[in-house]
Amino acid sequence: MDAFSLCWSLAGLALVGIFTNGVTGFDEMDLFNGFNDTSVYEKQENGANVLMVGLTLVQAASAKGAVCLDGSVPGYHLYPGYGSGANNWFIHLQGGAWCDSVKFCQYRKRSSYGSSTLMEKVLAFTGILSNKASENPDFYHWDKVKVRYCDGAFFSGDSENKAAQLQFRGKRIFLAVMEDFDGKGNASSKAGKYIYFKF
Repeated sequence: MDAFSLCWSLAGLALVGIFTNGVTGFDEMDLFNGFNDTSVYEKQENGANVLMVGLTLVQAASAKGAVCLDGSVPGYHLYPGYGSGANNWFIHLQGGAWCDSVKFCQYRKRSSYGSSTLMEKVLAFTGILSNKASENPDFYHWDKVKVRYCDGAFFSGDSENKAAQLQFRGKRIFLAVMEDFDGKGNASSKAGKYIYFKF
């Protein structure tokens, strides 16, 4: 066997080993990298590979008045599904309590719960957001979205306080985010199942 064939044979065996051991292969990660200009990669954390998913900002939301407490655009983290899970959506609406006074809302708009400019650019998708069948047997291959909470009224308000320079646009944020990621997975979100949750 010539050296060229031997190299390709060894590379093939290595890839088969990676896929059969449940570790994401390079081609799968390449498929997701750059998806919607969102970075998706795995990193080592406490001896295990952890899926890391980048923040997508909804730039078109501003024109619709769908903005965070401070007026910045909302964001979400999206991991596109694959295989039989590609037409199904697991949508996590980030929790974080309401801001119940003008003073508290003004404080909050200077945090990641009130401004997308202060949100983490990359989050770990673990547990029920994991892409590993051993960790998340029911939803590991579904389209998964984590919608960041930044409106102070759990995606339900549609008002403002001009004097305090606060925007309460949760309802608009929810609609703008849903519209933005619809069709960005492997299929339209209208085609499959949805599960929403918050914690």
